[in-house]
Amino acid sequence: MRKILIVGAGQSGLQLALGLQSQGYEITLMSNRTADEIRSGRVMSTQCMFHTALQHERDLQLGFWESQAPRIEGLGVSVAAPDSSRAVDWVGTLDGYAQSVDQRVKMAGWMETFAQRGGQLVIHGAAVSDLDFFSRTYDLVLVSAGKGELVSMFGRDASRSPYNAPQRALAVSYVHGLGPRPEHPEYDAVRCNLVPGVGELFVMPTLTTSGRADILFWEGVPGGPLDVFQGVKDPAEHLALTLELMERFTPWEYARATKAELTDANGTLSGRYAPTVRNPIGRLPGGGLVLGVADVVVANDPITGQGSNSASKCAASYLDSIVSHGDQPFDEAWMRSAFDRYWDTARHVTKWTNAMLGVPPEHVLNLIGAAGQLPVVADRFANGFNDPSDFENFFYEPDKANAFLAEAAGAAS
Repeated sequence: MRKILIVGAGQSGLQLALGLQSQGYEITLMSNRTADEIRSGRVMSTQCMFHTALQHERDLQLGFWESQAPRIEGLGVSVAAPDSSRAVDWVGTLDGYAQSVDQRVKMAGWMETFAQRGGQLVIHGAAVSDLDFFSRTYDLVLVSAGKGELVSMFGRDASRSPYNAPQRALAVSYVHGLGPRPEHPEYDAVRCNLVPGVGELFVMPTLTTSGRADILFWEGVPGGPLDVFQGVKDPAEHLALTLELMERFTPWEYARATKAELTDANGTLSGRYAPTVRNPIGRLPGGGLVLGVADVVVANDPITGQGSNSASKCAASYLDSIVSHGDQPFDEAWMRSAFDRYWDTARHVTKWTNAMLGVPPEHVLNLIGAAGQLPVVADRFANGFNDPSDFENFFYEPDKANAFLAEAAGAAS
């Protein structure tokens, strides 16, 4: 039986651990926190998982909360005019519903499942020196802990990382008491509110430790009017600031948030990081090699909501690469090929995300505007969140965008 060590108990680490465990591998999982500490701790992220990522969980019988979490049927885009009215407002229908489950709920539950199924769970914050020792006792070591000392083993890939500084200041609040969008009260959708030159507000339904909730997520251009959360430690102050900015920049969202209150004292999060693609193989002082997983090696800005989706897709891809490799050694060539196989999917996410961080060119503005009149455009844009590779066909190049719009307008007439 092959022995594999996975360091980090997030979406990718746990999904991969449980997947390998179901295939008969002897898995050790290292986490710096217990399940109870995760469940009672601070929110770790926003997350909206689209159909493909959810299906990876279903394939492993890990969709434990699917019947409880809100079904997200659509994805809407609003663009603020200079007077804070809506210049653009539409919603596209998803082919398969999306869902969001607070990672405190999911990771704690998955970690307990892994232990109940006989996995070895080690509660310990791993250092490079630990991995140096472990690399000699395991057939493969995977690093899926996306922060701290371990990430420094994976050098930045400058050719795939156009930014060397954070492109957004991030601020998250989990709330109860948010009303439905009055235009579509009958179904749940993720709402992307774009405030040109200022930033973005995302609103998404979720399942948290206290039941149904919504996430309010500001992405602010650094140095701009939304970049005001650094140093705010009091959760109530954080929410008050979030609502104040909503009232100023997205009054249509603020109108349904007047009764919003935090789900819990740990329901806020703020920070920033530079989007970075790293070299997938880490070299240990003793000569051993480790393979980076998910956002350890491909960390995108959350503006396109792809973090947990990419983590799920990476775990699924690595699971296939490991199982199909049989008893052969997990050497450097295999590690490179496993990452390249994942990158074939991840590169589309990185390209799209980096594009969305910049100033949108005219043909992209035309696409977003046309989606308000042409449901086929709105639907295709919405479903790109599930399959970002489709943006290659209509989003980046003016000629392809114009051809798609002409085809859509012709079909609608």
